Amino acid sequence: MKIRFILMMFFLSQPIMAQLERKLANETQEVDLIFHAPRHINLLTVEPLDKKTLHFAIMHTFGPLNGGVQNLFGLDNGANIQFSFEYALGEDFSLGASRSSRDKFYNLYGRYHLLKQTQDDAMPISLSMMGGAGVNTSDYTFLQTENPSFSERTSFAAQLMMARKFSDKLSVQVSPMMAYFTDPNPIFFIEGDQNLYLAVGLSGKYKITGRSSLTFQYIPNLNNDLRNNVGVGIDVEAGGHVFQMYFVTSQALNEQYLLAAGNGRIGEEFRIGFNVNRVFATGRKRR
Repeated sequence: MKIRFILMMFFLSQPIMAQLERKLANETQEVDLIFHAPRHINLLTVEPLDKKTLHFAIMHTFGPLNGGVQNLFGLDNGANIQFSFEYALGEDFSLGASRSSRDKFYNLYGRYHLLKQTQDDAMPISLSMMGGAGVNTSDYTFLQTENPSFSERTSFAAQLMMARKFSDKLSVQVSPMMAYFTDPNPIFFIEGDQNLYLAVGLSGKYKITGRSSLTFQYIPNLNNDLRNNVGVGIDVEAGGHVFQMYFVTSQALNEQYLLAAGNGRIGEEFRIGFNVNRVFATGRKRR
């Protein structure tokens, strides 16, 4: 009788132990969806792409709101539009290319994810890095002066992204950034006149529903007197897309111009902006 009881207890305990083992295994898993998309308002995030997936983003910023009803709060002033593609070569590395209409600016960049936050806090943060190079391709022959050379048109950007998901609702990212212009030509659409720009990007997300979050962006400059970048908005997941609608003080969209192109005053010179994000799986589906 005792043997039967012991055997019964042994077999009943197996499902319980299996559940405990799965629970412990799950706690070591990486934290997902720290942010809704690889881009958060204007800044790149630590959010990785799965291997062989393509992230496509269309970004827009319009004229300042202080144009009033006459200019439909900046919508009549034309938009700066950026198309970007980023493809994941592996779970930790992806390459991207973008084109902004402002200064007809092309950018190539890469993201590498060094650390990923885990659910058991054995790794408390996610850490990623970005490096990129861009070129201004605008035609300046109308000025009847010597056109800038290719090297004079180039610029570079780097960003270190440190983020933590504090709860199901709150995520925060800190991003030391730099931009370097080989020639800060005054005919370019930038306000600064120096080669090197340093800043720290601060990003935040607070979830308000299962598929939407309030968002925040602040990029204070460290080595110049240009106004700081401020943005507030909302992210919404819908039908496989992530829509991001926001108010921001800069019309710039690429990293170099975010640091060098200047910003309007908070409130009166906010601009309407929105992004559309979509991720496509390009690899073969497993059977």
